[in-house]
Amino acid sequence: MKIEQIYTGCLAQGAYYITSNGEAAIIDPLRETEPYMKRLEKDGVKLKYIFETHFHADFVSGHLDLSKKTGAAIVYGPNAKPEFEFISAKDNQEFSIGNIKIKVLHTPGHTMESTTYLLIDENGKNHAIFSGDTLFIGDVGRPDLAQKAAHMTQDELAAILFHSLRDKVMTLADDVVVYPAHGAGSACGKNMSKETVSTIGEQKATNYALRANMTEAEFVQEVTEGLLPPPAYFGMNVAMNKKGIESFENVFNNGMRTINAIEFEVVAEETGALILDTRKNGDFAKGYVPQSINIGINGDFAPWVGALIADVKQPIILVTESGFEEETVTRLTRVGFDNLIGHLEGGFEAWKKAGFEVDTVNRITAEQFAKEVKIGESKIIDVRRESEYEAEHVDEAYSRPLAYINDWVKDINPEEHFYMHCAGGYRSMMAASILQARGYRNFTEIKGGFGAIAKTTVPKTDFVCQSKVL
Repeated sequence: MKIEQIYTGCLAQGAYYITSNGEAAIIDPLRETEPYMKRLEKDGVKLKYIFETHFHADFVSGHLDLSKKTGAAIVYGPNAKPEFEFISAKDNQEFSIGNIKIKVLHTPGHTMESTTYLLIDENGKNHAIFSGDTLFIGDVGRPDLAQKAAHMTQDELAAILFHSLRDKVMTLADDVVVYPAHGAGSACGKNMSKETVSTIGEQKATNYALRANMTEAEFVQEVTEGLLPPPAYFGMNVAMNKKGIESFENVFNNGMRTINAIEFEVVAEETGALILDTRKNGDFAKGYVPQSINIGINGDFAPWVGALIADVKQPIILVTESGFEEETVTRLTRVGFDNLIGHLEGGFEAWKKAGFEVDTVNRITAEQFAKEVKIGESKIIDVRRESEYEAEHVDEAYSRPLAYINDWVKDINPEEHFYMHCAGGYRSMMAASILQARGYRNFTEIKGGFGAIAKTTVPKTDFVCQSKVL
């Protein structure tokens, strides 16, 4: 028996590849199937089942492409009703893979179809659970995402999750390994650990939601407290996972089409495409194709695309750093942004050499900011998360999280200058690009963000541990 966790950092997502005696199963696969196909070929095994823990909201699954390529059956737990052929598993039903078994534990609460899969090894011992978004390391799945589909409130779903955990998960032996679908950085929970593997015993001892003698009312209150609004693209990804999607290869090939600098602007205008520039924020600040939005590939790229662009049907045309075209297209398809028109051949340098108009962002160093700013007079906007702001911030700065830019942008006075920063420059450059695309030029963005500002003499509030302000 072999278990491999295939962890994708930009989505904080774990898929699982399991083999035993010539057969294999994959749990919660990402959209691109090639990595799985290579593993199957290398190991000389046949994929028998593709298990889905629930309808994912934060990424598009590769179950359909995998099934078509291998003939493997797609398995969902009770209550799932996708619009394609699948096995509707019953609670406690067992599936054989070589010499091991996968047992279905229906654990609703995060969603009503949420299912935990229990792996029983060759000796008949409960070895591990693949808990999906039911149980994370240090947290549990948020119960607010499925309210509309389940026709329930988040409190009602949380109460169901309370019993799923205590009746199905916490009754397992302490040495059973826990393999969750996500880790720190995912929006599917609120306080997940950076660790991606644990045990039932460790979680009973450390996970607040599995606390001994915890009442249902306490669980509901603590699990629902402090939930941020889900990214706008979540509902669209759920729909794609239910209904079926275009093959990864077709979408990938569209994104890999080259468009030369002369044709680029015309194509963008004719298609209504958003120009997405995925270069580093420092490079973008020095020069970019006018009206471009900057979301750097070297960061939490896919989640921010989902949060800021939101509509997965939005046509997109790409400007990337040379050599990053394939990675950019792949990451976009993972979160369902399939309407890719192509990318600028030769990147921004080709645009610049062709003599077309170039835009820039007014960026200064933290040292320059320290010399210019007048606390109490200058307006300062901090686009970090509220918890980061509350932990420590520049005196008199306003908290305006990037995730809510569509809400606070309308309150900007275009005649009033302001300074803007995040933690290190990644998010503030996204905000700068969005603001300039909407006609706002009355700001100065700060290179290095709060990390650099903190090293200057600019007055700051006293630091408070972030765990106390979440």
